[in-house]
Amino acid sequence: MSFELTILGSNSALPTSNRYPTAQVLEVPGFCFLIDCGEGTQIQLRRNKISFSKIRHIFISHLHGDHYYGLIGLISTMNLMGVKSDLHIYSHSELKDLIQPQLDFIRGDMTVKPIFHPLNFKKPQLIFESKKVEVLSFPVKHSIPTCGFLFREKQKPANIQKDMIKAYNIPIASIKDIKAGADFTTDEGQLIANADLTIPSPKPTSYAFCTDTAFYPINADILNGVDLLYHETTFLEELKELAGKTLHSTTKEAGEMAKLSGAGKLLIGHFSARFKDISRFVQETKEVFPNTEAAIEGRKHTI
Repeated sequence: MSFELTILGSNSALPTSNRYPTAQVLEVPGFCFLIDCGEGTQIQLRRNKISFSKIRHIFISHLHGDHYYGLIGLISTMNLMGVKSDLHIYSHSELKDLIQPQLDFIRGDMTVKPIFHPLNFKKPQLIFESKKVEVLSFPVKHSIPTCGFLFREKQKPANIQKDMIKAYNIPIASIKDIKAGADFTTDEGQLIANADLTIPSPKPTSYAFCTDTAFYPINADILNGVDLLYHETTFLEELKELAGKTLHSTTKEAGEMAKLSGAGKLLIGHFSARFKDISRFVQETKEVFPNTEAAIEGRKHTI
């Protein structure tokens, strides 16, 4: 299974002329997930030719405006377009109170039905699950309650070796249990180990979104082996003191997090508007974690 990530916004609180506040779309087979919804998200969805009607699940990391101010505009537009669907929003419980008064002023019947799911900011929580994909939220370290999100493919059953079926006369009724990990006993009483009967399925695909946060190594276990890690790098290393005060991360801290997590690749973003040239962010992060790339508006990443 492959995931496709589209960057809609890569900047921190202040947008620039060419960098929008945080928003991403992750497309997995059967689902189109919107991750954060900063101001201008619906414009970026248009530019990147992503259908509004495909979005059924929105994940809001926290309630700083640059991560949710685009939400009411997006819902309003979806309603004007006549999109008829439930819209599941995973966020701090207070988000509903913040935007409900605006929803109440939308004229006519609402065709979009927002359904709010409160996040847990004290421990990891499974917040979405389908037959093939699951989403886990986990607390990060910021000035207000904030969650990261881990999107991962479910582990597929092992593949049984066809020649083993014939060799040991394995009945069809036993194949499901063997794929799930069971050993097999022949008619003669011989025990055949599962490892000799099966081939492990490929490693599940995974993507993690980690912003806004200070360096928080406790989450390395949750992120262990993730294929692509998005981690904020609001500041260059020269502003490490400011990063500590505001509970954000520097370039090298993001690189260290990717290294501790055993990530396959690191994507950095949430850049401070004070920096016009983000090439230094990549250069500094690569000193710690070489396989690093900057989040750029409109760029797609296949995982």
